[in-house]
Formats: sequence, structure tokens, C-alpha cells
Amino acid sequence: MNLDNIRIVLVNTSHPGNIGGVARAMKNMGLTRLYLVAPRDYPSEQADGRAVSATDILAAAVVVPTLDAAIGDCQFVVGTSARERRIPWPLLDARQCAERMARASSREQVAVLFGREDRGLTNEELQVCNLHLNIPTSQAYSSLNLAMAVQIVAYELRMQLASAAASDVECENWDTPFASRENMERFYTHLEETLIDIEFLDPKVPRQLMSRLRRLYNRVRLDEMELSILRGILTETQKWVARGRKQDS
Repeated sequence: MNLDNIRIVLVNTSHPGNIGGVARAMKNMGLTRLYLVAPRDYPSEQADGRAVSATDILAAAVVVPTLDAAIGDCQFVVGTSARERRIPWPLLDARQCAERMARASSREQVAVLFGREDRGLTNEELQVCNLHLNIPTSQAYSSLNLAMAVQIVAYELRMQLASAAASDVECENWDTPFASRENMERFYTHLEETLIDIEFLDPKVPRQLMSRLRRLYNRVRLDEMELSILRGILTETQKWVARGRKQDS
């Protein structure tokens, strides 16, 4: 396990005090890498005040305009979600997710996404994730402050480190690095284009096809060689379609 390979990503945070609270929660548990996607008000004295002795986390925070910029180089992405989705995604609690993230972090870049205070992550943002993380709460009052949610996840990661429970058997024995999120997005674009070319996907009535295919490939986790093979198959498929259309014309 390598905490330095795990980043906390806050998406469109509204209140700067919450960013400071997150920084403090991270430092408590030994996490140092904070990414801020288009925060509404940052930098801010309010964030510095809430961070207390964790202003170094804020000083090193990476501020980016888009989620793609924050996670493009990551191979394993976890999105926090409190809602049921139309298409169910692999859903684990914080402890189970921490185990998976600990294993992945030994050789991969790992990102944990936290959404907006009022509505969390969008469906589109959650679809780039390998897993969804849900923190079970009382039905009587299920609302968690952003810093509280980060603290829970960071604590579970710390416990993995303290107990040395995460032995990365999967990654240690793998011969090729897992695909980065940036390369996966290129693959999904290529896949959609090819499905349209062969008339399997109607762009006017897409239904949930690409969402379900995203869920499939995110669940399997492709390595770079496997991704290259699939991209090659898509390219050759497109060539055959082009030849067929040329002959027909």
C-alpha cells in the first residue's frame, strides 16, 4: 500500500471552509494529495482557518478546471455516492473500498471522488469510476458533511496501512500496467464511434447502451495491452465498414 499514490478529489466544492476541513481530515490520516475541480471560492482565508495545521495540504493542492484533468492519469477511480442509480454499479462501503484502494495503490494511481455538497456527483461523473463507495448512515439522518465523509474514508485507508492487511497479489503478479482513465475515455469514444458505424448503436436513440458498456469494462479493469488489442479490433472493424460502403457505392 502507498498512500502517496492516493488522491482525494473534490468536485465543484461550494464552501471553502469544507475544503479546509477536508485538508485537516486528510493530514490526520497521512494523506497529502488533494485535487480541487473548479472550486467555487478558492483560495480562501476561510479554508486556511478550517485547515488549522494542515495548510501545507492546501498549499500543495492541485486546482484543475475539469474532472478529466484531475484523474486522467489514474488507473483506479472510486466515486462516493449516496443515491440509488438507474443502472446499478459495483457498490461497496468505505472499509471494502479501502481494501481495494490499498491493493491498487501499491502500483497504480488511485483517486477518490467527492461531489458537490448539495447533490454529490453526477451520473456522468460516476460512470468514469471503477467502484462506487457508499457510507451507511442512519435513515433518520443520512446527511454527512463533506469533511466527515473524507475523514471516514481516510480513516479506513489508515487502518489498512496500520494493519498491513493489503497484500497486492493482483497487481504484483500482473504483467502490464492497468489502463489509465484518460486512455479508457479514448477507448469509449472509439467504441461508440464503431458501434455507430456498424449500426449497432443509434445515436438518436442511444438508450443506456454506452452506460452499460462502461459499467462492464470498468468492472473488469483492462490493462494497457488488452486495451490496445480492443482498440486494434475496433480500428479493423471500421476499415471493413468503410470498404463495404465503398463497394456498395
